[in-house]
Amino acid sequence: MTASGTAADVGRYLETDDRKTLLRFITCGSVDDGKSTLIGRLLYESKLIFDDQLAALEADSRRVGTQGGALDFALLVDGLAAEREQGITIDVAYRFFTTERRKFIVADTPGHEQYTRNMATGASTADVAVILVDARKGVLTQTRRHSFIVAMLGIKRVALAVNKMDLVGYDQAVFDRIAADYREFAVGLGLTGIEAIPISALRGDNVVEPGPAMPWYDGPPLLSYLESVEAGSDAAGGPFRLPVQLVTRPDLDFRGYAGIIAGGSVRPGDEVRVLPSGATATVLRIVTFDGDLPVAETGQSVTLTLDREIDVSRGDLIVAAAEPAGVADQFEAHLVWMHTEPLLPGRPYLMKLASSTAACSVTHIKHGINVNTLERTPASTLSVNDIAVANIATDRRLPFDPYAVNRDTGGFVLIDRLTNVTVGAGMIDFALRRSDNIHWQALDVTREARAAIKGHRPGVVWFTGISGAGKSTIANALEGRLHALGCHTATLDGDNVRHRLNRDLGFTDADRVENIRRVGEVARLMADAGLLVLVSFISPFRAERDAARALVGAGEFVEVFVDTPLDVAEGRDRKGLYRKARAGSLPHFTGIDSPYEPPPSPEVRIDTVTSDVPESVEQIVSHLREKGIVP
Repeated sequence: MTASGTAADVGRYLETDDRKTLLRFITCGSVDDGKSTLIGRLLYESKLIFDDQLAALEADSRRVGTQGGALDFALLVDGLAAEREQGITIDVAYRFFTTERRKFIVADTPGHEQYTRNMATGASTADVAVILVDARKGVLTQTRRHSFIVAMLGIKRVALAVNKMDLVGYDQAVFDRIAADYREFAVGLGLTGIEAIPISALRGDNVVEPGPAMPWYDGPPLLSYLESVEAGSDAAGGPFRLPVQLVTRPDLDFRGYAGIIAGGSVRPGDEVRVLPSGATATVLRIVTFDGDLPVAETGQSVTLTLDREIDVSRGDLIVAAAEPAGVADQFEAHLVWMHTEPLLPGRPYLMKLASSTAACSVTHIKHGINVNTLERTPASTLSVNDIAVANIATDRRLPFDPYAVNRDTGGFVLIDRLTNVTVGAGMIDFALRRSDNIHWQALDVTREARAAIKGHRPGVVWFTGISGAGKSTIANALEGRLHALGCHTATLDGDNVRHRLNRDLGFTDADRVENIRRVGEVARLMADAGLLVLVSFISPFRAERDAARALVGAGEFVEVFVDTPLDVAEGRDRKGLYRKARAGSLPHFTGIDSPYEPPPSPEVRIDTVTSDVPESVEQIVSHLREKGIVP
């Protein structure tokens, strides 16, 4: 063959490959149902294993395999050493392969219950789920768990692969019973697009080619099903959505809005709306690296130019003007908690929704979900792998679609504000009505006007430290000193507030978070009235103190760390609290069996070992004067 002929062949191959559709699918099921073996078999039968990979597989199969020296296809996928040793999948393993008809990305997900969050991660981008069931065991608890997550994450097409049929003598009755049991269960989840396929991943029956041992089955082999099943997001046929990731200004004459189309299609001349502002414009051009397009569709990366300059920023959503998305700051959502530290209602997190990032908190956990029985369970917090329905509030209005309508504009992650670690994933069900019914009432008398007649700036002096550190004693003395200076003050003391406003709260971590959230809001209202507010609470968690700081104006929050060693504070135990905590009769006591997170950089640090109360007060007053808060 000539060089030019070879180049032409390569060109034709690349052109054909480029026209293939892409299917993302997930394999899931209970432990040892054969997921990794199935994927390994697909790769092997599709002739996508290089010679060196095959040689390594043969060597690994002899050394650690489970098939008596025969090829152990699971070893192609189980990459982690711990997985190979235990014969299980721990992490999500992604693999790419292609056939004559289609390209595939498969996510092999863990079967153990403790790795539910990994399974949810793999399912979040899948079009189809392949749920394996061991023919010897039938539908198990973990089968139901994974099916629930698949349904919750919006996957509508499911292949029920009844594996290890060779171990039940290829008995049709076994297959029919399992298929019927699963369909009955799946109806309650809303899963209707189910294709049941009897297979033997180890022997290859009905994986790529029909299995001669099962002449009673006349449906497609698994690979044929995957090659023909409808691919792509349902959002492709929905209204146009473009989350703005970047505003491009290469020169004075060009302003474009770049992103990946998350739904629908767009053409020059289409009228669009920018959310949350609501401004409208007309699309002039669809710009790409390869030139302008006459039309762009879901999944394409484009830059739009508009017929007029309007305010558009990263995080905004450009939508079809006639079919806009919703805009709200309060939502009901399904949550999957992914972190070992529990979710605490009221604690501040970051929500990443499409290209938007906003501060948020879970305001109420409506109920947990037992995914094994589908029963609703009471829940005040969420632990790792828990699933619940909860209300979430954000600090600003965000554009969104319900997750059932569009995964990209309805799915979000929760991020820890301090560590930047992803701690949860969520799916928006709908906006809460009150977000549209409640509006901020403008007031004629401003906080500045209220402060002006008092002769000093408003502010919040926040005392934090362990029990017995001396917070209340110093705060009480400080208020007397400020009162003598003519300052208008108010004091919020931990014990006093728990007598009335927060009398319904206990001392669990969740209750402590809510305790400080309420106090922070009250302190903000008092500061808005022009007062200098003294807050004396243990406030053990840094996240809640930072949230309280964010509520007031810049430079108006003074964190005072009353730094007292535990043994000194315990020696001052006039209330007998430490004694009770040591005896086990006072659980969740800070410093004993509940943590205290000291502030890393407080405005004022009081060492009560070396400083007495008058010295401590003068140290704080000096700082307030330096900052111009008091005269």
